[in-house]
Parts: sequence; C-alpha cells; structure tokens
Amino acid sequence: MSGGGGGDAGGGARFDLPEVDDFTRTYWDAAAGGRLLLRRCGAAGCGRAHHYPREFCPYCWSEDVRWEEASGRATLYTWSVVHRNDLPPFGGRTPYVPAVVDLAEGPRMMTEVVPEEGAPEGGLGVGMALEVVFREGGGVVVPVFRARS
Repeated sequence: MSGGGGGDAGGGARFDLPEVDDFTRTYWDAAAGGRLLLRRCGAAGCGRAHHYPREFCPYCWSEDVRWEEASGRATLYTWSVVHRNDLPPFGGRTPYVPAVVDLAEGPRMMTEVVPEEGAPEGGLGVGMALEVVFREGGGVVVPVFRARS
C-alpha cells in the first residue's frame, strides 16, 4: 500500500500514490466509494482488527482475516506540520499535516489531517476527535481525517 507508483502529468515520480495490487484493490475500491476498510482476525481467542491490510493477522499469524468497514471515527495520536517538501507533489500542498490516528476499532493508522474549509492547520491536540474524509488525486482516492464536528 505504500507510495512510489505512478507518474504525474509532468512525467516525474509521484511519491503520494499507493501501489494498488490484487490484494489491496478491495481497500482502494472501498475508499473510492467513501468507505474505510480494515482487516479483522477471525481466529478463536484473537479477533483483533489491524491496519494496514495484510493477508494474515499480525498478532496471532492466523490467515483467517476478513475485510470490515470501519466507523471512520478516530482520535489524534501524533502529528507534525510540514512546511517544506521537495518531493512531488508535496511541495504544492505545503503546509500539510501528516499524522498517526487511533481508529475507534483499535488499530493505529498513518494518514493526513486536513483542515476544515478555510481553517488553518493549528488547533490540533492529542486525543482530538477526528472523522474520515476522502481525497481524490492521481486517479486514486485516499482516506484522510479532519476534526469531528
């Protein structure tokens, strides 16, 4: 699911696009439809949710894992404000806020926190309530988060 794939209109590398493969296509198709998916272990005695999507449970190693729709609710665990980035297309998006959030279902997720329309990136705080929104770019839709109202 990590970036590096694809090119931009100018022919340069894009570092913000995921590499969609047969396994992760379900995740990216759901995101395009406005749904955030995670994986949950079906093994007896485990049952834990995890993110990023894997074909096995990272806690008990069971291969009995299934897709599950997440609520889209999260709390802010940590973040940083990036004011300069020379990799395309990030330079045109500065400042931006890469973050780690705790999903309501338990897993921790790397993402980006986007401000409300016209609001600055300030005002963030650990434990802040967030909700998922989806951003289209480069032919793929990615989950990002904003302050929950």
